This record gives sequence, C-alpha cells and structure tokens, in this order.
Amino acid sequence: MGLGQSSKAPVTDDTDEVNFDHFQILRAIGKGSFGKVCIVQKKDTKKMYAMKYMNKLKCVERNEVRNVLKELQIMQNLEHPFLVNFWYSFQDEEDMFMVVDLLLGGDLRYHLQQNVHFSETTVKLYVCELALALGYLRTKRIIHRDIKPDNILLDEHGHVHLTDFNIAAIVKEDLKATSIAGTKPYMAPELFQTFEGSHPGYSFSVDWWSLGITAYELLRGQRPYVMRSTTPANEILQTFHKVHPSYPAAWSLEMKSLLRKLLCIDVQKRISCLAELQDLDYMSDVNWDAVLSKQLPPGFIPNRRRLNCDPTFELEEMILESKPLHKKKKRLARKTRDQGSDGSPQACMLQQRLDNVQRDFIVFNREK
Repeated sequence: MGLGQSSKAPVTDDTDEVNFDHFQILRAIGKGSFGKVCIVQKKDTKKMYAMKYMNKLKCVERNEVRNVLKELQIMQNLEHPFLVNFWYSFQDEEDMFMVVDLLLGGDLRYHLQQNVHFSETTVKLYVCELALALGYLRTKRIIHRDIKPDNILLDEHGHVHLTDFNIAAIVKEDLKATSIAGTKPYMAPELFQTFEGSHPGYSFSVDWWSLGITAYELLRGQRPYVMRSTTPANEILQTFHKVHPSYPAAWSLEMKSLLRKLLCIDVQKRISCLAELQDLDYMSDVNWDAVLSKQLPPGFIPNRRRLNCDPTFELEEMILESKPLHKKKKRLARKTRDQGSDGSPQACMLQQRLDNVQRDFIVFNREK
C-alpha cells in the first residue's frame, strides 16, 4: 500500500541532445559535498529546474567520479512523489550536470536554523511521507544511507522530498551492505560495528534509524545523542548503550512510542519497513492514499515570498567562485583558443583521467 509512482510524465529528447545551452542560469541556491546547485529555466519549455553541477577536475582529484556516476545511475530509475526526481544529465569540458525537480521550500536544516518549531502533527506527516519514499526505495533494493534534515527538501506546499543519493547503496536479494557510509550523528548503531572490525552487515533498517533521529531533532531542535563527525566509533557505540534519549513530558505518548521504536538499538525490534509503521495504533487514523496524493496539508508552509536558502550561495558564485557558471561560455571559448598542455607526465595523466570521465559519462547517457 502506498508505493504508487509519481504521475509526472517522463521527459524525452529523442531528436535533440540536451546540453548546457538549453538552460538559462537564474541563481545559485546551494552546495553539497559533491557539487553546487542553481536554479535554471529550460529555454524552450520555460520550465524551472534545479541543476546540480560537479567539477570534473575536483571529482578526479578527490576520487569521486564513481560516486557521481552511481548517483546518476540510481536516480534515472527512480520516480516518486516524495523524492527529488531526475530529468536530464549532460557534460562539458569542465563539469558534469544533473537536472532535477526544483523545490523552493528549502531544506529542513535551513528551517531548523531559522528556529522553526515543528508540531507533532507536522512531524507525523513528514514521517508518513518519508516512510512512503523509503518503502518505494526498498522495492528498488536501495538503502539511502544519508537521511538527515539537510537532505530533505520542502516543496512550496510544505511536503517533503528526499534528495542526495551520492552514497546510496543497492543491495541484492537477501544480501547486506558492509561498507561504511553516512553522517555520524544520523548513522545507526549497526553501522559502527563495521568500524570496530566485526562485519555483520546492515540493511534497510539503517534508514529508519536515521528517520527517527531526524524526527526527534525536528521536534526538539537537537538530536537525542550528542556526537560529532570526529567522535571515534567505539565512543559512539558506548554512547548508544549508556545514554538513553530523553523525551519531553509535553510530547504525546504515541509520538514517544513511535520514536522509541525507530530508535531501537536492537535491529530486530526496530521499525524497519512501511508495513510495520502502518500497523501502529498511532497510524490507524492515517489515510495513506491521501498522504501519497499530497491531499493532507502540512502544518508548516515555507514562506513563498522569499527563497528559503542561505543568500551567501549567490554571493559566493558571483564573486568568490574562480570559475562562475554564468561566465562558462566565454571561459570555454577562451580555453579552446588557448588549448595546450604543459606536456609534463602529471599533466598528461590528469588529462587521461579527465578523458576517461568524459567517456564514462557518454556511456552512461547512451545507456540511459
């Protein structure tokens, strides 16, 4: 129940390859570990999108090309009302581009930093919407591995959309993932056992733990466990066993019970799938079809009169960025004119790696 597809019609450009020139750059709105994001408008349809772009040279230097291509590969096969859906991908000499749904409501981290108070009713709806997204991802055998407020975007009506699949994993039937990935304060206890040398592996349940941490943080403005990205794994494991999250008396018993079931250290007892969540008494009044079709109005609606993001992104792109996007055309023309390598072995090797990126991206787009 509740795993329906988005009604969005697929975009096809059979006769014409989509490229950078088909879009008008409007403004920068964000940046992440793998690239920057700006608002663009497709010149022919006038439709607005978000465009994520990743510098090839930086990706090669940081050994991140494989992750970028994997994210593209995962996203091209996904479509759901509570995901940020993928539309186009292309490249030029400098960057790889991914064009996705534009959501102007901002991410939940931004709203937490603006001291927004999220009510229980609002958080309950967020949990339901994200649970539908997780249920859908499970049918595709995908573990997201990085659910946190930063990766949950709001649309203009206040509905949540999960984004950022650059560390997602695809697991085969009955197998578990073993590689370590995620953001430490949101990572499930079983992930830290892998740090410790034992390799029991983990599965979809890690995303439900992260959902519990996120829901708690939205309600309280802080996470249930105090840890940093630098905290050693053994300390974090001890914290899980020694520290018991406190639940404010003002919260309803049902919400506290839900969070305890999501933040259960024992994987076998943790809520780890959509059906288990739907079976809770707390969810008995939920019309899941209405949730899926976005008929239930969220309690928090982002301000539509302003862009819900940090304005410094725009300043960085226009002033501080050494290769700003809006000057790309002139820059590439000049680069073509001045083409030439210094001939050193390092330069030749780097160029070869960049050529490999170009080739792999062409192969991806052909298969897509």
